[in-house]
Amino acid sequence: MQFGWLTLALSPSPDEDCARIAQLIDQVCYAETLGFSDVWLSEHYFTGESIYNDSLMFAAALAMKTSRIRIGFAVVQTPFHHPVRLAVQLALLDNLSNGRIDVGVGKGTVYNEYEFVGHGMRSHDSRERMEETVEILERAWREAPFTFDGKFHKFHIPEIRPKPVQQPGPPLWRSVISPGSFEECGRLGIPILTARLPVARIKERWAIYAKGLAAGGHSAEKQADLLARSALWRNVYVAESDAQAEDELSALLTETRHHMMHVRDAFNPPDFSPDPATLNPWTDPKVGDEVAVPYVLETGSLYGSPARVREQVAELRDVGVRHLLCQTGFGAMSHDRNIASMRRFGEQVMQAFK
Repeated sequence: MQFGWLTLALSPSPDEDCARIAQLIDQVCYAETLGFSDVWLSEHYFTGESIYNDSLMFAAALAMKTSRIRIGFAVVQTPFHHPVRLAVQLALLDNLSNGRIDVGVGKGTVYNEYEFVGHGMRSHDSRERMEETVEILERAWREAPFTFDGKFHKFHIPEIRPKPVQQPGPPLWRSVISPGSFEECGRLGIPILTARLPVARIKERWAIYAKGLAAGGHSAEKQADLLARSALWRNVYVAESDAQAEDELSALLTETRHHMMHVRDAFNPPDFSPDPATLNPWTDPKVGDEVAVPYVLETGSLYGSPARVREQVAELRDVGVRHLLCQTGFGAMSHDRNIASMRRFGEQVMQAFK
């Protein structure tokens, strides 16, 4: 199996931001030392989540601090970036890292409308903006000169320089959850990320993706590679005992959820409400913590002693998961506690599946 490391860390106050950013760099370097194959950066703004906020600039620092681990984005919120600027930045990152960049693309948060407002826009056309940006990225890296006449962007550029190390460009990933998205991405040959998918659904979704890959006429080698790369995101917390892990992770998740609900209530504009189809017990503010936290523990978390977590990882392996993304930090969790959990996972769990 292949193990990635994902950050969605929170800094509890502006006074702590600088120290927390430095700690996060240390955690990524430690993930590389432990043998994680890839690190994935989330992108959020204005409230202390994704402490660095600008994942592209932060990735440049990581490219200089690491030598082997791949650096991915889960995901780039495409409406917040000018696509030509984004194409240039990603190409430069690919050069700085010597071809270690993976780019998850998304239409932007479906819960934090204040992030759109803060960038001078609203989310109603976010999917169209994403689709236009993806087309521009794919064409800009291979066409020179390049002219584009779209709904949101019109320009002519002589050439993108530097060219990405990976040709025709860094892989563009999609975050998926619905069966239709799995099949479409398979047909198009797009690598996928998915989160909080129950174990009982994984084999079914992976089969749908495989069906799409076959329908797309991709080579057997490419189909096998994309299936192996398909990434499942899980919360991961390893403690000395099962009871300790459950108690501590439950407290961390509760704290995280309270922050999440507070900022949405405080900063989302009054005319905004998330699409009901996007809500689940964890994201629905009408659902209490006594239901929401057990839901996430059951459907999106691996936790316990090293022995128990090895059993949970084996269960995922047995239903077809070959690429597991591990979020080991939650809310304002301390650096030392995160490192301790990472060490237990890397040394006592991960090595059993190499």
